[in-house]
Amino acid sequence: MDSPLNASVTEYVARFVVSTKASRIPAEVMHLGKRSILDGIGLALAGNAAESGHIVRSYLKSLGVAGSKGATVIGTGMKVPARFAAFANGIAIHADDYDDTQLAVAKDRVYGLLTHPTAPVLPVVLALGEVGNRSGADVLTAYQLALEAETKISEAIDPRHYDHGFHSTATIGTIAAAAAAARMLKLNVEQARRALGIGASQSAGLRENFGTMTKPFHPGRSAESGIVAAEFAKLGWTATPIVLEAGRGFFKAAGGGYDRAALQGKLGNPWTFTFPGVSIKPHPSGSLTHPGMGLMLDLIRNHDIRSEQVVKVKVGTNRHMPNALIHHKPSDELQAKFSMEFCMAILLLRRKAGLAEFTDQVVNRPDVKRMIAKIEFGVHPEAEAAGYEKMTTIIDIELSDGRKIGGRADFGKGSPANPMSDDELAGKFRECAAWGKLPKANAEKLVDIVFNLEKLKSIRDLTGLLAKR
Repeated sequence: MDSPLNASVTEYVARFVVSTKASRIPAEVMHLGKRSILDGIGLALAGNAAESGHIVRSYLKSLGVAGSKGATVIGTGMKVPARFAAFANGIAIHADDYDDTQLAVAKDRVYGLLTHPTAPVLPVVLALGEVGNRSGADVLTAYQLALEAETKISEAIDPRHYDHGFHSTATIGTIAAAAAAARMLKLNVEQARRALGIGASQSAGLRENFGTMTKPFHPGRSAESGIVAAEFAKLGWTATPIVLEAGRGFFKAAGGGYDRAALQGKLGNPWTFTFPGVSIKPHPSGSLTHPGMGLMLDLIRNHDIRSEQVVKVKVGTNRHMPNALIHHKPSDELQAKFSMEFCMAILLLRRKAGLAEFTDQVVNRPDVKRMIAKIEFGVHPEAEAAGYEKMTTIIDIELSDGRKIGGRADFGKGSPANPMSDDELAGKFRECAAWGKLPKANAEKLVDIVFNLEKLKSIRDLTGLLAKR
């Protein structure tokens, strides 16, 4: 095998994805991956219960693709061809904006604005694993390798890619999905290179759609496109073998360039799950709200702040965060997920922010709107100076009794700096499973199965539990 430093970038990625043995992946990395898989499955259960899930299933029924064979649309009794199951489940995982988030390494890569790594990849390996009757170990390994490629490609591309409006989960997610499908379909290196080329030409997704159903549409389409890319490559479809690094390729066209040193020789060195890590969300809102939400909860509890006492709240962050949290007066649950003002307001009013708080009815309550009007969100010089690899959030609260209370947080609960325990993660999964009306017995079996996924002889034993409601 060529040295990774001598191979083309696309070849290096393709070879890593199709040739790396499961034994090379450390046990700690495997466990962290299983945590994100459990999280993703729970989110698909909750997400397919959302209005977007109903629309997707209506669309699939109109195509006449549902039948007794194929892959499971999670949380439903519907089975469809793998590409469509991946489409539906990718949308569902991201529907509530409750899914995991890639952390940044370089200071100019904005924390939380790289990818949501599981949403484009997990639906691919589950769908192809079910259709092909593959083992849990096969599915887990393909997921790990594709996610590793996804996060390193995202770290490498020039930040202009995101700053100018591309949604990395959509764009780079398509390439990652193609990588996952290449592994699951047992493509060779040259076939995988072509699959990446086909996938990159389908890469799309714009941040202007944040706060609408089209944001979760992105990883669903990415997952589907990845399967299509690998299936066509397996049939002999041609594409450039140097799609990432070419002068008219992905990095140049989508970002204006890339940092070769951030990718070449870096796959599995170190594994992203161990450094810088992946965050798992405790709240169904944009990741950039989470440090502030954790800090606000601490302030409320430590000082017993009551909503009627609040006169004014100032929330300050670096300049990139208001650029993503764009809805200052949200009118529905999707906009509320990208509203720092709503996230602060609902905590002050209810001291919690779960799936039940992010509904259209709650967002439009008069008391919520009145509290939102008391919250001022903008850039704070201290947060700006802290660096973009953090999500530094500074809160100052003025109360009617004259007290002024405040604090600072760089990271939120669920980040590697303050991780959720396995038990806390399982609790989140159970919440999502209940929201999706999965029988409690199935949910309990799934927790055990996923944490022992490498021992599962057939992934159908897992997906079979996801078809029952």
